Amino acid sequence: MNTPIPHAAEPAGGDLRHLLLRRALHRATLLVGGYALLSALTLVAIILQRHRPDLVTDAVWVRASIVVVTSLLMVSFAVRTGRGHSRSYLRLRLASGIMLVAIAVIVALPGAFPVWLRAEQGVCGVLLLGVVVIVNGRRVRSAFAAR
Repeated sequence: MNTPIPHAAEPAGGDLRHLLLRRALHRATLLVGGYALLSALTLVAIILQRHRPDLVTDAVWVRASIVVVTSLLMVSFAVRTGRGHSRSYLRLRLASGIMLVAIAVIVALPGAFPVWLRAEQGVCGVLLLGVVVIVNGRRVRSAFAAR
């Protein structure tokens, strides 16, 4: 269902609830945007360092490409969630949780990726952890459960 989330100024009897919900979704969108920006900058760094096989391996190319694509999808999910699209909310919940688990595996695997990429993925993981906490929070879940 595509019911827009009411603005705080609209008379709904729950103005504070709506304001808090909009702020939570805005924070989640900012975090996803940071994740996408960091992912894109990482891909640029990979392109610039492509002739350094000690820093840029085939696995780095594949991982970075996947992360950029999923981060851009997550931006669209977050923006549409902020507009009240319940399917986008579900997609954002699933994608952020799945990517957080994938990042945890990447960071934990010894030797699979260079240290610099694991550090970058750790930062991405922190950003996505914030998204996961927000979109799975009671306030946001209950707003979308009513639809």
